[in-house]
Amino acid sequence: MKQFLFYLTTMVFMAAGNLSAQNNTFENDAKTIDALMKASYEVVSGEKGAKRQWERDNYLHHPKAVYSYFDKNKQEQATMTLPEFHKETDDMIFSTAFYEKEINREVRLFGNMAHVWSTYETKLEKDGKVARRGINSIQLIFENNRWYIISWTFCGETDKNIIPKTFDSN
Repeated sequence: MKQFLFYLTTMVFMAAGNLSAQNNTFENDAKTIDALMKASYEVVSGEKGAKRQWERDNYLHHPKAVYSYFDKNKQEQATMTLPEFHKETDDMIFSTAFYEKEINREVRLFGNMAHVWSTYETKLEKDGKVARRGINSIQLIFENNRWYIISWTFCGETDKNIIPKTFDSN
């Protein structure tokens, strides 16, 4: 019995240590807006079929976070939850690589909220040519001594909807 209790206690401390180390790693992603933005682009990028860092992404987002985009087929704004966004992304990355990076950012702060205009470019091969560009409008909140993504709206560049010079890379 003593051996079992020793084993059980050891396992509990090991598990708690692993969770603490993992949360400490994710914790750094939410300390500053720069770190949060860097992490948010890292979690979605990767090779075709590669599992994305959804556990890390969940940490970046507030539990009530929502994604929004313009649905070209329905010609209306659509929303999805973070789990729905992860599923859509998983479906897409099964057949293609996806690398997205920020090329420009504008931030406005007031109280515990921030609005981030993040211009991005997407490549479908790690060192390939830019396949598309757009702007993410991201709303952040500062709560419990860290930043959270509370909403994320994205809009791709088109021939009729060109990224203004003020939002383009410098």
